Amino acid sequence: MAAARRLLARWKGRPARRPSRLIHRAGWRAGLLPALLLLAGCSSIGPATIPRDRTDYISSVAESWKQQTLLNIVRVRYGDAPSFLEVSSVVNSYTLQGQVSAGAVFNSDRTASLPERSLSIGAGAAYQDRPTISYTPLAGDKFAKSMLRPIPPSAIFQLVQAGYPAENVLLLTVRSLNGIFNRVTSGGQGRPADPRFYAILDALGRLQASGSASLRIEKRGGEDVGVLVLTPSRSPEVNRDLKFLSDTLNLRPGRNNEFDVVFGATQRNDRELAVLSRSMTEILVELAGGIEVPPEHVARGRTVPAARLSTAEDRRDRPVVRVLSGASPPAGAYSAVSYRGTWYWVDDHDFASKRVFTFLMMFFSLAETGVSSKAPTLTLPVN
Repeated sequence: MAAARRLLARWKGRPARRPSRLIHRAGWRAGLLPALLLLAGCSSIGPATIPRDRTDYISSVAESWKQQTLLNIVRVRYGDAPSFLEVSSVVNSYTLQGQVSAGAVFNSDRTASLPERSLSIGAGAAYQDRPTISYTPLAGDKFAKSMLRPIPPSAIFQLVQAGYPAENVLLLTVRSLNGIFNRVTSGGQGRPADPRFYAILDALGRLQASGSASLRIEKRGGEDVGVLVLTPSRSPEVNRDLKFLSDTLNLRPGRNNEFDVVFGATQRNDRELAVLSRSMTEILVELAGGIEVPPEHVARGRTVPAARLSTAEDRRDRPVVRVLSGASPPAGAYSAVSYRGTWYWVDDHDFASKRVFTFLMMFFSLAETGVSSKAPTLTLPVN
Protein backbone atom coordinates (compact mmCIF):
# COMPACT_ATOMS: atom_id res chain seq x y z
CA MET A 1 0.00 0.00 0.00
CA ALA A 2 2.90 2.41 0.72
CA ALA A 3 4.33 1.71 -2.71
CA ALA A 4 1.00 2.60 -4.30
CA ARG A 5 0.86 5.89 -2.42
CA ARG A 6 4.40 6.77 -3.51
CA LEU A 7 3.47 5.97 -7.10
CA LEU A 8 0.47 8.32 -6.97
CA ALA A 9 2.50 11.10 -5.39
CA ARG A 10 5.13 10.69 -8.04
CA TRP A 11 2.55 11.00 -10.82
CA LYS A 12 0.84 14.07 -9.38
CA GLY A 13 4.05 16.00 -8.76
CA ARG A 14 5.77 15.21 -12.03
CA PRO A 15 6.13 18.10 -14.53
CA ALA A 16 5.18 17.74 -18.18
CA ARG A 17 7.67 15.89 -20.37
CA ARG A 18 8.61 16.54 -23.91
CA PRO A 19 6.94 14.31 -26.53
CA SER A 20 10.16 12.49 -27.17
CA ARG A 21 10.10 11.08 -23.62
CA LEU A 22 6.43 10.14 -23.60
CA ILE A 23 6.99 6.66 -24.97
CA HIS A 24 9.60 5.94 -22.32
CA ARG A 25 7.16 6.92 -19.53
CA ALA A 26 4.28 4.86 -20.90
CA GLY A 27 5.42 1.74 -19.06
CA TRP A 28 5.12 3.09 -15.52
CA ARG A 29 1.91 4.94 -16.41
CA ALA A 30 0.43 1.64 -17.53
CA GLY A 31 1.16 0.31 -14.04
CA LEU A 32 -0.79 3.14 -12.42
CA LEU A 33 -4.12 1.30 -12.60
CA PRO A 34 -2.97 -1.76 -10.60
CA ALA A 35 -1.42 0.58 -8.05
CA LEU A 36 -4.67 2.46 -7.60
CA LEU A 37 -6.60 -0.78 -7.25
CA LEU A 38 -4.10 -1.94 -4.66
CA LEU A 39 -4.55 1.30 -2.73
CA ALA A 40 -8.35 0.92 -2.78
CA GLY A 41 -8.16 -2.53 -1.17
CA CYS A 42 -5.63 -1.71 1.55
CA SER A 43 -8.09 -0.56 4.26
CA SER A 44 -10.43 -2.61 6.47
CA ILE A 45 -13.51 -1.20 8.21
CA GLY A 46 -14.31 -4.21 10.39
CA PRO A 47 -12.03 -3.79 13.45
CA ALA A 48 -12.75 -0.07 13.80
CA THR A 49 -16.51 -0.67 14.10
CA ILE A 50 -16.30 -2.99 17.14
CA PRO A 51 -15.75 -0.37 19.91
CA ARG A 52 -18.36 1.94 18.43
CA ASP A 53 -21.00 -0.72 17.73
CA ARG A 54 -20.64 -2.48 21.07
CA THR A 55 -21.06 0.75 23.03
CA ASP A 56 -23.94 2.01 20.89
CA TYR A 57 -25.89 -1.25 20.94
CA ILE A 58 -25.38 -1.79 24.68
CA SER A 59 -26.65 1.74 25.37
CA SER A 60 -29.64 1.33 23.07
CA VAL A 61 -30.64 -2.08 24.44
CA ALA A 62 -30.30 -0.89 28.05
CA GLU A 63 -32.34 2.25 27.39
CA SER A 64 -35.09 0.33 25.60
CA TRP A 65 -35.14 -2.21 28.46
CA LYS A 66 -35.79 0.56 30.97
CA GLN A 67 -38.52 2.06 28.82
CA GLN A 68 -40.18 -1.33 28.28
CA THR A 69 -40.17 -2.02 32.03
CA LEU A 70 -41.58 1.41 32.87
CA LEU A 71 -44.26 1.08 30.20
CA ASN A 72 -45.38 -2.28 31.59
CA ILE A 73 -45.61 -0.86 35.12
CA VAL A 74 -47.83 1.90 33.74
CA ARG A 75 -49.93 -0.60 31.79
CA VAL A 76 -50.53 -2.65 34.94
CA ARG A 77 -51.56 0.57 36.72
CA TYR A 78 -54.34 0.99 34.16
CA GLY A 79 -55.42 -2.65 34.15
CA ASP A 80 -53.61 -3.63 30.94
CA ALA A 81 -51.65 -6.84 30.65
CA PRO A 82 -47.85 -6.54 30.57
CA SER A 83 -46.16 -7.44 27.32
CA PHE A 84 -42.46 -8.00 26.72
CA LEU A 85 -40.36 -8.23 23.57
CA GLU A 86 -36.79 -9.43 23.97
CA VAL A 87 -33.89 -8.51 21.72
CA SER A 88 -32.58 -12.02 21.08
CA SER A 89 -29.77 -11.23 18.64
CA VAL A 90 -28.06 -8.37 16.83
CA VAL A 91 -26.08 -9.07 13.66
CA ASN A 92 -24.49 -6.19 11.78
CA SER A 93 -23.13 -6.44 8.25
CA TYR A 94 -20.90 -3.83 6.64
CA THR A 95 -20.02 -3.64 2.95
CA LEU A 96 -17.42 -1.29 1.48
CA GLN A 97 -16.85 -1.42 -2.27
CA GLY A 98 -14.38 0.67 -4.20
CA GLN A 99 -13.84 1.15 -7.93
CA VAL A 100 -10.88 2.90 -9.58
CA SER A 101 -10.32 3.50 -13.30
CA ALA A 102 -7.50 5.12 -15.20
CA GLY A 103 -6.75 5.81 -18.85
CA ALA A 104 -4.03 7.46 -20.91
CA VAL A 105 -3.92 8.84 -24.48
CA PHE A 106 -0.66 9.92 -26.10
CA ASN A 107 0.75 10.67 -29.56
CA SER A 108 4.18 9.26 -30.28
CA ASP A 109 4.60 11.15 -33.58
CA ARG A 110 7.61 13.37 -32.97
CA THR A 111 6.87 15.44 -36.09
CA ALA A 112 3.53 16.62 -34.74
CA SER A 113 3.46 20.30 -33.88
CA LEU A 114 1.28 19.70 -30.82
CA PRO A 115 1.96 16.41 -29.14
CA GLU A 116 -1.12 14.94 -27.57
CA ARG A 117 -1.23 13.29 -24.21
CA SER A 118 -3.82 13.03 -21.47
CA LEU A 119 -4.51 11.00 -18.36
CA SER A 120 -7.90 10.31 -16.82
CA ILE A 121 -8.50 8.86 -13.35
CA GLY A 122 -11.90 7.91 -11.87
CA ALA A 123 -12.91 6.47 -8.51
CA GLY A 124 -16.15 5.43 -6.82
CA ALA A 125 -17.14 3.92 -3.51
CA ALA A 126 -20.27 2.36 -1.98
CA TYR A 127 -20.86 1.84 1.76
CA GLN A 128 -23.68 -0.22 3.30
CA ASP A 129 -24.60 -0.74 6.97
CA ARG A 130 -27.25 -3.48 7.28
CA PRO A 131 -28.08 -4.53 10.87
CA THR A 132 -30.29 -7.58 11.43
CA ILE A 133 -32.05 -7.38 14.82
CA SER A 134 -34.23 -10.27 16.01
CA TYR A 135 -37.04 -9.89 18.55
CA THR A 136 -38.61 -12.68 20.58
CA PRO A 137 -41.99 -12.13 22.27
CA LEU A 138 -42.28 -13.36 25.85
CA ALA A 139 -45.22 -15.75 25.59
CA GLY A 140 -46.44 -19.24 26.38
CA ASP A 141 -44.43 -21.38 28.75
CA LYS A 142 -41.62 -18.81 28.88
CA PHE A 143 -44.06 -16.12 30.00
CA ALA A 144 -45.56 -18.38 32.66
CA LYS A 145 -42.18 -19.30 34.10
CA SER A 146 -40.73 -15.81 33.96
CA MET A 147 -43.75 -13.77 35.04
CA LEU A 148 -46.13 -16.00 37.01
CA ARG A 149 -43.89 -18.34 39.00
CA PRO A 150 -42.43 -17.07 42.29
CA ILE A 151 -38.75 -16.19 42.34
CA PRO A 152 -36.77 -18.98 44.07
CA PRO A 153 -35.99 -17.97 47.69
CA SER A 154 -32.39 -19.16 47.36
CA ALA A 155 -31.90 -16.78 44.43
CA ILE A 156 -33.28 -13.87 46.48
CA PHE A 157 -30.87 -14.50 49.34
CA GLN A 158 -28.01 -14.98 46.89
CA LEU A 159 -28.63 -11.40 45.79
CA VAL A 160 -28.41 -10.33 49.43
CA GLN A 161 -25.24 -12.36 49.82
CA ALA A 162 -23.79 -10.52 46.80
CA GLY A 163 -24.01 -7.28 48.79
CA TYR A 164 -27.35 -5.77 47.79
CA PRO A 165 -29.25 -4.29 50.75
CA ALA A 166 -31.43 -6.95 52.39
CA GLU A 167 -34.15 -4.42 53.18
CA ASN A 168 -34.58 -3.31 49.57
CA VAL A 169 -34.41 -6.81 48.09
CA LEU A 170 -36.75 -8.53 50.57
CA LEU A 171 -39.18 -5.60 50.69
CA LEU A 172 -39.86 -6.01 46.98
CA THR A 173 -39.60 -9.77 46.46
CA VAL A 174 -41.05 -11.36 49.63
CA ARG A 175 -44.68 -11.72 50.71
CA SER A 176 -43.96 -13.36 54.06
CA LEU A 177 -41.22 -14.84 56.23
CA ASN A 178 -42.39 -17.75 58.42
CA GLY A 179 -45.96 -16.49 58.23
CA ILE A 180 -45.15 -12.82 59.00
CA PHE A 181 -46.55 -10.86 56.06
CA ASN A 182 -45.22 -7.93 54.10
CA ARG A 183 -47.42 -5.17 52.75
CA VAL A 184 -49.53 -6.38 49.81
CA THR A 185 -51.20 -4.39 47.03
CA SER A 186 -54.14 -6.12 45.37
CA GLY A 187 -56.95 -4.69 43.28
CA GLY A 188 -55.83 -1.17 44.02
CA GLN A 189 -56.05 -1.77 47.76
CA GLY A 190 -53.13 -2.05 50.14
CA ARG A 191 -53.03 -4.44 53.07
CA PRO A 192 -50.66 -3.12 55.77
CA ALA A 193 -47.60 -5.13 56.68
CA ASP A 194 -47.25 -6.92 59.98
CA PRO A 195 -45.25 -4.48 62.16
CA ARG A 196 -42.78 -7.25 62.89
CA PHE A 197 -41.93 -7.65 59.20
CA TYR A 198 -40.23 -4.25 58.94
CA ALA A 199 -38.39 -4.95 62.21
CA ILE A 200 -37.13 -8.23 60.71
CA LEU A 201 -35.82 -6.34 57.66
CA ASP A 202 -34.00 -3.88 59.92
CA ALA A 203 -32.38 -6.70 61.90
CA LEU A 204 -31.32 -8.59 58.77
CA GLY A 205 -29.86 -5.39 57.33
CA ARG A 206 -27.71 -4.84 60.41
CA LEU A 207 -26.58 -8.47 60.45
CA GLN A 208 -25.70 -8.22 56.76
CA ALA A 209 -23.58 -5.12 57.43
CA SER A 210 -21.77 -6.86 60.32
CA GLY A 211 -21.09 -10.01 58.30
CA SER A 212 -23.03 -12.20 60.74
CA ALA A 213 -25.55 -13.37 58.11
CA SER A 214 -24.41 -15.44 55.13
CA LEU A 215 -25.85 -17.91 52.64
CA ARG A 216 -24.57 -21.24 51.37
CA ILE A 217 -26.03 -23.22 48.46
CA GLU A 218 -26.19 -27.01 48.72
CA LYS A 219 -27.26 -29.63 46.18
CA ARG A 220 -30.02 -31.86 47.53
CA GLY A 221 -31.81 -34.24 45.22
CA GLY A 222 -30.67 -32.35 42.15
CA GLU A 223 -32.01 -29.03 43.45
CA ASP A 224 -30.25 -26.00 44.90
CA VAL A 225 -31.16 -25.41 48.53
CA GLY A 226 -30.15 -22.25 50.35
CA VAL A 227 -28.73 -22.52 53.85
CA LEU A 228 -28.84 -19.34 55.95
CA VAL A 229 -26.07 -19.09 58.52
CA LEU A 230 -26.51 -16.67 61.44
CA THR A 231 -23.20 -16.40 63.31
CA PRO A 232 -23.04 -15.05 66.87
CA SER A 233 -20.57 -12.28 67.64
CA ARG A 234 -18.92 -10.55 70.57
CA SER A 235 -20.99 -7.49 69.72
CA PRO A 236 -24.02 -7.15 72.01
CA GLU A 237 -25.95 -5.45 69.19
CA VAL A 238 -25.40 -8.40 66.82
CA ASN A 239 -26.42 -10.95 69.44
CA ARG A 240 -29.49 -8.88 70.25
CA ASP A 241 -30.55 -8.96 66.58
CA LEU A 242 -29.91 -12.71 66.42
CA LYS A 243 -32.10 -13.31 69.46
CA PHE A 244 -34.83 -11.08 68.03
CA LEU A 245 -34.86 -13.07 64.76
CA SER A 246 -34.85 -16.40 66.58
CA ASP A 247 -37.78 -15.40 68.78
CA THR A 248 -39.81 -13.62 66.09
CA LEU A 249 -39.33 -16.21 63.34
CA ASN A 250 -39.52 -19.19 65.70
CA LEU A 251 -36.02 -20.35 64.82
CA ARG A 252 -34.01 -22.60 67.10
CA PRO A 253 -30.37 -22.54 66.06
CA GLY A 254 -28.47 -25.79 66.21
CA ARG A 255 -24.80 -26.34 66.68
CA ASN A 256 -23.87 -24.60 63.39
CA ASN A 257 -26.60 -21.91 63.50
CA GLU A 258 -27.85 -23.01 60.09
CA PHE A 259 -31.38 -22.83 58.69
CA ASP A 260 -32.79 -24.17 55.43
CA VAL A 261 -34.32 -21.50 53.18
CA VAL A 262 -37.42 -23.05 51.58
CA PHE A 263 -40.45 -21.81 49.65
CA GLY A 264 -43.69 -21.73 51.61
CA ALA A 265 -46.06 -19.70 53.76
CA THR A 266 -45.26 -21.48 57.04
CA GLN A 267 -42.33 -23.44 58.40
CA ARG A 268 -42.48 -27.19 59.01
CA ASN A 269 -39.99 -27.08 61.87
CA ASP A 270 -37.89 -24.59 63.80
CA ARG A 271 -34.87 -25.19 61.54
CA GLU A 272 -36.54 -23.71 58.43
CA LEU A 273 -36.98 -20.20 57.12
CA ALA A 274 -40.11 -20.40 54.98
CA VAL A 275 -40.06 -17.65 52.34
CA LEU A 276 -43.23 -16.91 50.40
CA SER A 277 -41.70 -15.08 47.47
CA ARG A 278 -43.42 -13.01 44.80
CA SER A 279 -43.61 -13.50 41.07
CA MET A 280 -42.58 -10.80 38.62
CA THR A 281 -46.25 -10.02 37.98
CA GLU A 282 -46.79 -9.39 41.70
CA ILE A 283 -43.72 -7.15 41.78
CA LEU A 284 -45.07 -5.12 38.86
CA VAL A 285 -48.39 -4.74 40.70
CA GLU A 286 -46.58 -3.47 43.80
CA LEU A 287 -44.65 -0.94 41.74
CA ALA A 288 -47.74 0.14 39.78
CA GLY A 289 -49.65 0.84 43.00
CA GLY A 290 -47.51 3.91 43.68
CA ILE A 291 -47.72 5.67 40.30
CA GLU A 292 -49.04 9.21 40.57
CA VAL A 293 -51.71 9.43 37.86
CA PRO A 294 -53.71 12.52 36.82
CA PRO A 295 -56.80 12.92 39.09
CA GLU A 296 -59.16 12.98 36.11
CA HIS A 297 -58.10 9.45 35.17
CA VAL A 298 -59.32 8.20 38.55
CA ALA A 299 -62.51 10.31 38.31
CA ARG A 300 -63.34 8.82 34.90
CA GLY A 301 -62.76 5.26 36.06
CA ARG A 302 -59.67 4.61 33.93
CA THR A 303 -57.74 3.50 37.01
CA VAL A 304 -58.06 3.35 40.80
CA PRO A 305 -56.52 5.62 43.45
CA ALA A 306 -52.92 4.97 44.39
CA ALA A 307 -52.40 2.21 46.95
CA ARG A 308 -49.05 3.68 48.04
CA LEU A 309 -48.85 7.36 48.92
CA SER A 310 -45.71 9.48 49.07
CA THR A 311 -47.07 11.02 52.29
CA ALA A 312 -47.18 7.69 54.19
CA GLU A 313 -45.67 7.88 57.67
CA ASP A 314 -43.40 4.85 57.19
CA ARG A 315 -41.13 5.27 54.18
CA ARG A 316 -41.56 1.59 53.34
CA ASP A 317 -45.26 2.18 52.73
CA ARG A 318 -44.46 4.86 50.18
CA PRO A 319 -44.05 4.16 46.44
CA VAL A 320 -41.15 1.81 45.86
CA VAL A 321 -40.47 3.57 42.56
CA ARG A 322 -41.80 7.09 42.27
CA VAL A 323 -43.28 7.48 38.79
CA LEU A 324 -44.56 10.96 37.93
CA SER A 325 -46.99 11.91 35.17
CA GLY A 326 -47.80 14.97 33.11
CA ALA A 327 -48.18 16.44 29.66
CA SER A 328 -44.45 16.13 28.91
CA PRO A 329 -41.41 14.75 30.74
CA PRO A 330 -38.59 16.97 31.98
CA ALA A 331 -35.37 17.14 30.03
CA GLY A 332 -32.89 14.47 31.10
CA ALA A 333 -35.41 12.13 32.77
CA TYR A 334 -33.95 8.77 33.82
CA SER A 335 -36.63 7.00 31.79
CA ALA A 336 -39.83 8.28 30.19
CA VAL A 337 -42.66 6.69 28.19
CA SER A 338 -45.89 7.88 26.65
CA TYR A 339 -49.10 5.96 27.33
CA ARG A 340 -52.41 6.98 25.75
CA GLY A 341 -51.59 10.66 25.56
CA THR A 342 -49.91 11.06 28.97
CA TRP A 343 -46.22 10.96 29.80
CA TYR A 344 -44.83 8.98 32.73
CA TRP A 345 -41.26 9.25 33.94
CA VAL A 346 -38.73 8.57 36.69
CA ASP A 347 -36.71 11.60 37.77
CA ASP A 348 -32.99 11.31 37.17
CA HIS A 349 -32.35 12.86 40.60
CA ASP A 350 -34.35 10.15 42.39
CA PHE A 351 -31.54 7.74 43.21
CA ALA A 352 -33.70 5.40 45.31
CA SER A 353 -36.10 4.81 42.41
CA LYS A 354 -33.25 4.30 39.96
CA ARG A 355 -31.70 1.71 42.26
CA VAL A 356 -34.97 -0.23 42.39
CA PHE A 357 -34.99 -0.23 38.59
CA THR A 358 -31.55 -1.85 38.71
CA PHE A 359 -32.89 -4.49 41.11
CA LEU A 360 -35.84 -5.06 38.82
CA MET A 361 -33.56 -5.92 35.90
CA MET A 362 -31.88 -8.52 38.08
CA PHE A 363 -35.19 -9.89 39.31
CA PHE A 364 -36.15 -10.62 35.70
CA SER A 365 -33.00 -12.74 35.45
CA LEU A 366 -33.71 -14.45 38.79
CA ALA A 367 -37.22 -15.30 37.61
CA GLU A 368 -35.74 -17.47 34.84
CA THR A 369 -36.22 -21.04 36.03
CA GLY A 370 -33.97 -22.93 33.69
CA VAL A 371 -35.72 -22.09 30.41
CA SER A 372 -33.22 -20.65 27.97
CA SER A 373 -34.26 -18.14 25.37
CA LYS A 374 -34.32 -19.66 21.89
CA ALA A 375 -33.25 -17.16 19.31
CA PRO A 376 -34.40 -17.60 15.72
CA THR A 377 -31.96 -19.16 13.27
CA LEU A 378 -30.37 -16.62 10.95
CA THR A 379 -28.97 -17.53 7.54
CA LEU A 380 -26.48 -14.94 6.36
CA PRO A 381 -25.30 -14.95 2.76
CA VAL A 382 -21.56 -15.19 2.19
CA ASN A 383 -20.21 -13.43 -0.86
